[in-house]
Amino acid sequence: MNKMREFFSCESGATAIEYGLIAAGIAVVVIGAVNSIGTNLNTVFTNVQNNLK
Repeated sequence: MNKMREFFSCESGATAIEYGLIAAGIAVVVIGAVNSIGTNLNTVFTNVQNNLK
């Protein structure tokens, strides 16, 4: 019975999951920002190319 209480009161796994969720959230934001910047840069370079012709 003591082992079960120790297992259910242990919070180290929950902390690891929380850090994993935070890292995943940050990764989603970074990927979204890079994707947006990449699209904008592509438009800028296309405009520059067209103006140089």
